[in-house]
Amino acid sequence: MLDIAQLRRDLAGVVAQLERRKSPQPFLDVARFESLEAERKRVQTRTEELQAQRNSLSKQIGQAKAKGGDASALMAQVGGVGDEIKASGERLEAIQAELHAMLMQVPNLPHASVPDGADETGNVELRRWTPAGGLGANPAPLPFAAKDHVELGGPLGLDFDTGVKLAGSRFSFLRGPAARLHRALAQFMLDLHTTRHGYTECYTPYIVNREILEGTGQLPKFRDDMF
Repeated sequence: MLDIAQLRRDLAGVVAQLERRKSPQPFLDVARFESLEAERKRVQTRTEELQAQRNSLSKQIGQAKAKGGDASALMAQVGGVGDEIKASGERLEAIQAELHAMLMQVPNLPHASVPDGADETGNVELRRWTPAGGLGANPAPLPFAAKDHVELGGPLGLDFDTGVKLAGSRFSFLRGPAARLHRALAQFMLDLHTTRHGYTECYTPYIVNREILEGTGQLPKFRDDMF
């Protein structure tokens, strides 16, 4: 989630970056954000004024009681101020909650180096490498008919039909050599990065709470896709 301070500091700049993702940008209701921010400032300012007023009245009550005077009027004022502070606090909490919900819908801003484009045709090739020719070489022609991963994986145990039955579309089921290869690649990655690249191996829970998924950007965007 974007830092709200960034939007408060440079809302126009953030919107311009969102326009690079999609124009017109559908992610942030700018008018509503500005309205909530203006109200938040007013409520916060009024709350601070009321708190200062309550402190002053409380001091006056203490002085009046010390002199043996009647402080009932001052105490009634403090009660009224307290009620208004409570109402302001509740409204401020509601504003903050709505602002948070809005920010949860705003995606990350594209890096300055990312090329603009409506689809994948706007992608820019930075470098190319092939086993035969190395960096910058054009792919060498294959001396045989190329096969995709479905054709190659099927005989080795890559089973899409079972994966769909178990978990839904875009899942696969591995058995035999394919399952063994998958395990070997995972082990190779862990050994390489933990022994040579300074990473620490961890074993985390399979289930996490909502706050963690919000922090990683999975929620609320993928709420309907999770199970």
